[in-house]
Amino acid sequence: MIKPIELVIFDCDGVLVDSERIAVRLQVELGAELGWPLTPDDVVDRFIGRSKESICERIAERLGEATAAHWWEQLVRRHRDAVDAGLEPVDGLPEALAGITLPVCVASSGSHEKMRHTLGVTGLHKRFEGRIFSSSEVPRGKPAPDLFLHAARRMGVDPAACAVVEDSRPGVQAARAAGMRAFGYAGGLTPAERLVGPGTVVLHDMRELPGLLAEG
Repeated sequence: MIKPIELVIFDCDGVLVDSERIAVRLQVELGAELGWPLTPDDVVDRFIGRSKESICERIAERLGEATAAHWWEQLVRRHRDAVDAGLEPVDGLPEALAGITLPVCVASSGSHEKMRHTLGVTGLHKRFEGRIFSSSEVPRGKPAPDLFLHAARRMGVDPAACAVVEDSRPGVQAARAAGMRAFGYAGGLTPAERLVGPGTVVLHDMRELPGLLAEG
């Protein structure tokens, strides 16, 4: 018997804040500058939804560890500047949050520092304060289930009673691996076909989320 949903776990970038477009643009720029030409689709496929460690490992394999470290330093600095210049919540997210009565938390591949910044700029930090979890707290990032299982444990909820809202393929894979229901948001950069899979509902408008959660 399927357990009712007791907790909604949100990814951050691309689900709460519309920051993935910034990240993709910057990764393409840095690739061109540092010797790894990438298209936006390449960046979505290789980097989006993954942890710093996973991204840097892939860059190091191609360009060496020193270049990977420089790449990441530049990415963090440029991303901070771009966020300060204007970052908004994902379209429909405020309406979705207003319609959700279940407990919520955040579990992201991003660092706590980055989330404090992006959630703070968009006015969302207070909504999730004290219930924000980062992949830096677990041994393995997405697509491993570690982060979502950690969030469920900290929130005191059975993984089988958790729903995860994600916009990346590694994210929905991690939710499935954790034994949680996945809601794949295809209104951003990741095509819907990359999110489809068992135990996964794909949505294109965040305003649909409260109704889908109510259906279980």
